[in-house]
Amino acid sequence: MAFVTRFAPSPTGPLHLGHAYSAILAHDMARAEGGQFLLRIEDIDRQRSKSSWEAQLIEDLTWLGLTWDAKPMRQSERLPNYARALDQLWARDLLYPCTCSRRDIELALGAPQEGVLPGPDGPIYPGTCRGQHCKGLPCSMLPRPAEMHLRLDMGRATACCEPAILRADATDWGPWFSETGSGHAGTIFTNRDAFEEKIGDIVLSRRDFGTSYHLAVVIDDAAQGITHVIRGEDLLEATPIHVLLQRLLGLPTPIYHHHRLIRDDLGKRLAKRDDAQALAKYRAEGATPADIRRMVGL
Repeated sequence: MAFVTRFAPSPTGPLHLGHAYSAILAHDMARAEGGQFLLRIEDIDRQRSKSSWEAQLIEDLTWLGLTWDAKPMRQSERLPNYARALDQLWARDLLYPCTCSRRDIELALGAPQEGVLPGPDGPIYPGTCRGQHCKGLPCSMLPRPAEMHLRLDMGRATACCEPAILRADATDWGPWFSETGSGHAGTIFTNRDAFEEKIGDIVLSRRDFGTSYHLAVVIDDAAQGITHVIRGEDLLEATPIHVLLQRLLGLPTPIYHHHRLIRDDLGKRLAKRDDAQALAKYRAEGATPADIRRMVGL
C-alpha cells in the first residue's frame, strides 16, 4: 500500500511547537515508508488568512528541513470542487438551509454555552431550522441557496445510504477506520444514535466560506490521494464526521493516526495566539531544527 500523507496548516497565525511536532511526525513517517509528504494550505477563511502568514509557515517548514513532493494545494483555489459536493448532497435532500447564529443556538439550548463545546462541531445544533426554509417542499426541489449556512441532516444522512456503503441495517457501523496514537490504538466503531446525539446537524457550508472545514478536508484528502492522515488527538471526535462524509460522497477513507498534543508548562494545549511558543521566536533566539525536535520529544 502506498503511503501518502500531508500537513495542512491554516495561514492565520504563526506555527508553534505543536505544528512542528505534527508536521515533522507526518514527514518522517512518509519518508520512512518511502512514501509522499504533501503540503496543503487551508485558507478557506479568507478574512483571517494572510499571505504573510503563508510565507512564514513555508519558511518555518523549510527551516525545519521538511520537503514536500508536489506543489502546495490551496483550498481557496478549490471552491468549485466543494460546490459540486454540496450540489450532490443537496440533490439527495441531505442538506437544509440555516440562518441561526451561535447566539441563537445558545438560546435554543436553554443556557449560555460560553466556552462549552459538547460536540466535535461546537454546541450540538437543536435543529431549529430543519424544515423551516424550503416552503414545505423537499429542499432538493429548490435551488441550493448561497446566502445561508447549509447543514447536514444527520438523521437522513445516517439512514439513507445503501447497506453496502453504510451498514444501515446494523447497530454498529464498523470497523470504519483503524487508529493509532496516544491512548487511541485500535478499531473504532460507532452507531447511528451517536451521530445524532453527540454530533448533530453539522454545518457543511458557511455562507462566507462556500464550504466548511469538514467538507473541504475530505474532498482535498481524496484529491491528493492521502492514504494516512497524521493529526492531533484534538481532532479525534471529528474523524467519524469525515468518515461519514467519505461514505456519502463515495470517497476513500484513509488510515487515521491521532498523535499526542504538545502542551505548555501548565498542561494547556498550544494555540496560534501563544506567540511564546512560535517557531519564529525560537529561530530568532538561535534554536536549531535539532533543538525543536528535542523540545517536542522526537
